[in-house]
Amino acid sequence: MVEEKDRTMALVLNEDQQMLQEAARSFCQDNTPLTQLRRLRDEKDPKGFDADTWQQMIELGWTGMSLPEAYGGFEFGHAGLGLVLQETGRTLTCSPLISTVLLSANLINELGSEEQKSALLAKIIAGELTLALALDEKPVHDPLSTETTAQLEGGNYLLNGSKTFVLDGHVADQLLVVARTSGQKGDQSGLSVFLVDADSSGLEICRTWMVDSRNSSNLTLSNVEVPADRLLGELGEAYQGLERVLDIARIGLAAEMLGSIEETFSKIVEYLNQRQQFGVLIGSFQGLQHRAAIMYSEIELCKSIVLAALNALDDAEKSDDDIARLASAAKAKLSEVSELVSNEGVQMHGGIGMTDEFDIGFFLKRARVAQQFLGDASYHRTRYAALSDF
Repeated sequence: MVEEKDRTMALVLNEDQQMLQEAARSFCQDNTPLTQLRRLRDEKDPKGFDADTWQQMIELGWTGMSLPEAYGGFEFGHAGLGLVLQETGRTLTCSPLISTVLLSANLINELGSEEQKSALLAKIIAGELTLALALDEKPVHDPLSTETTAQLEGGNYLLNGSKTFVLDGHVADQLLVVARTSGQKGDQSGLSVFLVDADSSGLEICRTWMVDSRNSSNLTLSNVEVPADRLLGELGEAYQGLERVLDIARIGLAAEMLGSIEETFSKIVEYLNQRQQFGVLIGSFQGLQHRAAIMYSEIELCKSIVLAALNALDDAEKSDDDIARLASAAKAKLSEVSELVSNEGVQMHGGIGMTDEFDIGFFLKRARVAQQFLGDASYHRTRYAALSDF
């Protein structure tokens, strides 16, 4: 009976979390409305995000929310950061929060030495350092397919290879590059992570314009020289720690996707209650009501699995396998429902749904990119099955 009560409580926000979510929602509505994304897109902003807004996020403590107090963080937990990301998803906020904090800061905290964590995390929290994770090399997410190499010559490593879909790569001060120091493609052993300065000789960073108007880059590394002390963690032993951090990021991304889904559904319901056809509101049509009911039910499931996954990250009793299963379940489910709701949003708005005059198209475009980032639904269904010994 006690265990059942605890599981129920895990799916309810506590008072502090409710206050945080409300504050984050108010901030995003007031400071990062979708008009900001439109402006960044139309002006082809060189940063791809609003620097003043990012500074405000830093001052609110969002950069240190999930990081240890020992390094200047606030230890509010991954659930706290997830709630913030959920609200940024509602307004499609562009910022380095995912690339610098959710991915890079957590990877440094997971793999870095005490010296590296002390030096780097404090700068991230203070907004003095932006980073990006350079991981994937193929059109689809697959960490074990890494073929970029790092060979020790003298006291330095030489990195050679290429990376794609590097979120915020062109604005990062430094990049966390995953490279193979031993073994073959597909091996878990032999992967290492290196901290590489963005202005390093031999490193070419090419910004790409994503359909969702977010920042992404392709990297080419040609004999990029990296000092040996820029290695994070043990040589060739990065995979387990990398996977733990990717699961944190997958759950955080699922939280952002949840916010976008909720906002899309809200816009659908609003439109159904405004648009008239044949002299009546289209929201009165039974067929559309059934489709809305299906979406509502799916969104409720998404809320439960995202909150369960976020809480699991802060539960010391949860094993890595428990978290991995929840991360893949959440990312798979949110990817499926994100596609469903964004498609229905455009369909129910009719032809005008894809015009730039309406916001609904922005949510569809973000949904498509978020679905692919860090593994799509098919990837995570397969991973979940493997983790569950199916």
